[in-house]
Amino acid sequence: MTSRFFAALVALSMAANVAFAQDKKRVDKAADLPRFSYTIDGRLEDTVRDDARFKAFAKTYRRDTESVLAAYDIQDKATLRQMLGSLAQLDFLEGRDQAALAGLAKVKALQDKPSDKLLSGLQLEAVIAASKAAGGRSSPAYRAKVGELIDAKLEPLPFEVVQNDVRELKAGNEIASESLALGFLREVLQPTVDKSGGKLSSEFSPAIVAARYRLKTTLPLKDTLVATYAAYLDRHKVTKQDIWAARNVDLPPGGTPVVVGIWDSGSDIALYKNRLVLDASGQPAVIAFDKYSKPTSGALQPLPAAVRARLAVNLARTKGFSDLQSNIDSAEAGEVKRFLSTLKPQDYKASIEELRLMGNYGHGTHVTGIALAGNPNARLVVARIEFGHMLRPDPCPSKAQVDADAKASQAYVDFLKKSGVQVVNMSWGGTVKDVESDLEVCGIGKTPEERQALARQYFDTGRNALERAFASAPGMLFVTAAGNANTDSTFEEAIPAGLVLPNLLTVGAVDLAGDEASFTSYGPTVKVHANGYQVESTLPGGMVVAESGTSMASPQVANLAAKVLSVNPKLTPPEVIAVIVSTADKSADGRRVLINPKRAVAAAAASK
Repeated sequence: MTSRFFAALVALSMAANVAFAQDKKRVDKAADLPRFSYTIDGRLEDTVRDDARFKAFAKTYRRDTESVLAAYDIQDKATLRQMLGSLAQLDFLEGRDQAALAGLAKVKALQDKPSDKLLSGLQLEAVIAASKAAGGRSSPAYRAKVGELIDAKLEPLPFEVVQNDVRELKAGNEIASESLALGFLREVLQPTVDKSGGKLSSEFSPAIVAARYRLKTTLPLKDTLVATYAAYLDRHKVTKQDIWAARNVDLPPGGTPVVVGIWDSGSDIALYKNRLVLDASGQPAVIAFDKYSKPTSGALQPLPAAVRARLAVNLARTKGFSDLQSNIDSAEAGEVKRFLSTLKPQDYKASIEELRLMGNYGHGTHVTGIALAGNPNARLVVARIEFGHMLRPDPCPSKAQVDADAKASQAYVDFLKKSGVQVVNMSWGGTVKDVESDLEVCGIGKTPEERQALARQYFDTGRNALERAFASAPGMLFVTAAGNANTDSTFEEAIPAGLVLPNLLTVGAVDLAGDEASFTSYGPTVKVHANGYQVESTLPGGMVVAESGTSMASPQVANLAAKVLSVNPKLTPPEVIAVIVSTADKSADGRRVLINPKRAVAAAAASK
């Protein structure tokens, strides 16, 4: 079916479809979407690789996905983009090029972020056109044509808008490998299928389509894609204008002290010896729970001996990932490319879990550096939370675990309140769908519907406990990250980001120039945006590394809140929020509200 014929068909049937559109069931929450279950005969890897097995799976997957699009009025563009994008990949894999192009056009029409509007579907469109021109997808001429077409599509685009995303496309292809393409299926989904007696829910089914697409389409083009994106970036070495330097304000010492709590994975307090709040015994004020929500000690998560022995290598890899994202051809970036692109299947689980552990280990310290920067009057309290790093959940969801988590939430807030904390940064979060996915991977619940109900029960317990804990400290300002899923935090029911409280502020991420980050989540609770793209701060031990995420944007706002309180300590949390929001700059497209620290601090001082 050609795209033009599809448009004509829609126009002809519009009158008949009006009644059906009105009868669609409205979906305002991701958790309210229907679930399906698929029978997997044998190994998932065989389903991905074998034409006949994949065809059988794809038939039911397409039927179910199209039925949801036909019967439900989904109030979320990100969800629609995911579903339509997956169907477009499936169309292409099945040789339905015109249908794939029509699907890509629908996805593009649903894009909101400027860079996404420009780049959406670009790569697959080039693949389809090159395949037609070269008479197939196996010749050198085909690969060369793909590169030529991508380059031609990129060249007229405004570089200042698309440069970050193109860098990320290059970096993603540089580390691509078969082990990475299939690792999640082998190590997470296959054990899930085995536990369930050969069943896999629709929550994970798009991963099967994506894995086949990577194996059949993008991996064979790896060298071409890397070379094309690299050449484009080499031709456009334009540095984005830094809007933040002129907005920044550093406070002089001697102002009113402000106590900042970093509720995160832990902080290297040795880096902040003279800025620590001490408890009654003269020790640094630290509260910590392990991943089972059992009380523990220490401002930094302890590392296993084998991991600690590789600490220097792992910290260098953190820098390597950062350099890759910034298109910096460093020794560390080269090592990361070699390490991941040559990763053997048997090494995937241990290697990825160690990388995840190291990400957790450094996260809180990096956040701390951002939150305290330029404010000698800020004092630190550490609330260490231990995030799981295993590919499969540990612990698995249970009533006992969620009750322990709820109790720990209140304990954290009580400790922060007792320690005199005025501003808390929380660069973490979760959703009800996360709980449901963990239940399936853990083999809990016989059906998708049973897991849905159980996830709702567990999630609501945790959400309500967190909400009560925040409400119990009305004099404390909680600042949280919107999330990195490029979704609506409210539709996803993300916590804390989706909560609405007078002492809670949710933050989205932009880059150095104030352009919306590709990864940042959004929605009605996201009130301001701050720089969250390649933000420099310290890792444990003092290494300075740039990292990206709403995790880096949130402490920028916590930093600002602490500065506002330092110049005007009488302000309440709602008043601090009002100062930050009212002095921010709203972008012309209305999607970004960029904080202005200099203006906010001046306004706070003037209102004393």
